[in-house]
Amino acid sequence: MVTFCWIADGWSPPPFRWDLRRRGWSLCCATPSERPHCAEVHLLDAREASGAPLAGLSDPSLWPAGLILIGIDDGEERARLLERGFADALPRTIGLNELAARARRVVDMAGLLPRCRSVGPLTLDLFHRDARLGAGWLNLHPREFGLLWRLADHPGRRFTRRELLRDVWRIHHEPETNSLEVHVSRLRSKLAGVGCEALVQTVSEGGYRLEAPPGFQAALPCTAAPVTRSVPAALSHAPPLRSSIGIRADEP
Repeated sequence: MVTFCWIADGWSPPPFRWDLRRRGWSLCCATPSERPHCAEVHLLDAREASGAPLAGLSDPSLWPAGLILIGIDDGEERARLLERGFADALPRTIGLNELAARARRVVDMAGLLPRCRSVGPLTLDLFHRDARLGAGWLNLHPREFGLLWRLADHPGRRFTRRELLRDVWRIHHEPETNSLEVHVSRLRSKLAGVGCEALVQTVSEGGYRLEAPPGFQAALPCTAAPVTRSVPAALSHAPPLRSSIGIRADEP
């Protein structure tokens, strides 16, 4: 049974028209001042979001996973909220069947890939296609991020040149180009800027591996994120939702 959380003052239940229990879901409740982790999807009425108890809503690090905001009737505002990282933003006229379908989609997508990974002191953020140290972003190129994320799939394991070209570049042969080596060099340079140059290691047998740092986590909540972060152009090249991140072969 899938659980949803209704966030409201006073632990009040959801309105009848948005009560997913009518579609077989299980309910847990939380107040706006809490950081609930009792459900895969969290629903919040936009009218609650305008109140003082939800001042922290401007900080994405305080959001629970799978946060759906209901009651946003303006399409442009819904688009802005999606860009900020909400799982979904829906109009007040949303019906129960559509809400259940959208909530189910949020649950399904969350199970495909984690949004964030902890690699040593760094946080890799799949939504932004970038890595950060605290609130400072490294401004990685999409391929640089793709390389780092792919290596983080199996810290300590050697990835051959052919594997990385296949999984990150989507090239199924070894072209006569040093693009991989150039991007690894650029990635290391940016990692060196935050004292993490040793994370990406060259293997004597060929290929690269991620030095498995203490505290590595394959998935974690995206905490301590900057309050503001514009959506980079790299999102127009969003990866398929699978373990290996690929970018079209015709990209630089």
